[in-house]
Amino acid sequence: MSSPPIWLRAEPSRPRRKQPLTLDRIVDTAVTVLDEQSIEGLTMRSLAQHLDVTATALYWHVRTKDDVLDLAVDRIFGHVPMPDVSDNWLEDIRVLVRGWRAAMLGHPWAPRLIGRPMLGPNVLARTEFLQSALVRGGCSGLQLALATRMLANYVIGAALTEATWHQTADPDARAAARAHVAANADAYPTLHATGHLDPAQWDDDLLFEEGLNGILRTATAG
Repeated sequence: MSSPPIWLRAEPSRPRRKQPLTLDRIVDTAVTVLDEQSIEGLTMRSLAQHLDVTATALYWHVRTKDDVLDLAVDRIFGHVPMPDVSDNWLEDIRVLVRGWRAAMLGHPWAPRLIGRPMLGPNVLARTEFLQSALVRGGCSGLQLALATRMLANYVIGAALTEATWHQTADPDARAAARAHVAANADAYPTLHATGHLDPAQWDDDLLFEEGLNGILRTATAG
C-alpha cells in the first residue's frame, strides 16, 4: 500500500540534537537543489549531503523524495502573493494568477509537479482565495469547478511552456525557428503570414495577459 501524502500523516517524535535538523532547513535546501539541478538531480542522498547530515537523519522528517517534492512545491506557492480582497473580483484573480505564473517561472521545475496531491497549506490558501473570488463573481457548482480548472490549467501550462523554452533554448533558437518557418513558407503559409515564432511580434507577458482575459471571459460567462 502506498504511503499517504505527507500532509495527512502525523509528525513523528524526534531525538534531541544540539543543532536540530528542521523541516524548514530541509525544504529550503531542497528548493536550492531543485533550482540548480531540477527534479532529476534531487535524491535523498544528495539532499543529505547538502545538509551535511546522514540520510538517516532526514528520515526522521521525511520518508521519501515524494515528501520532499510535495513540501518544496508548497514552499513555492508560499511565494505567490495573495492580494487584499477588493471590490474587483476579476482583478483579484488576475493579481493572484500573475503571481502564480511568476513563482513558477522563478522555479522552472515546479510546473512539472503540480499534478501531485495539492494539500499543502500554501496551495490550499491560494486555491481558497481563487475560488472565493470566483464565488464573489457569481460562479457556483459546475461553473465554479470549471473556472477553477481552466485557470489552473492555463497558468500551469503557460508556465511549463515558458520555463521549458527558457531552460532549453539558446538566445538564437527562436530566431532560427522563425527562419525555418520562413524558409518553408509554401508548406506553412499561415504560420509564415502571421509571424509565428517571431520574437519581435508578441512577447510572453502580452500573450499571457490576453490569454488570461479570454479564459476569464469564457470561464465566468453566465
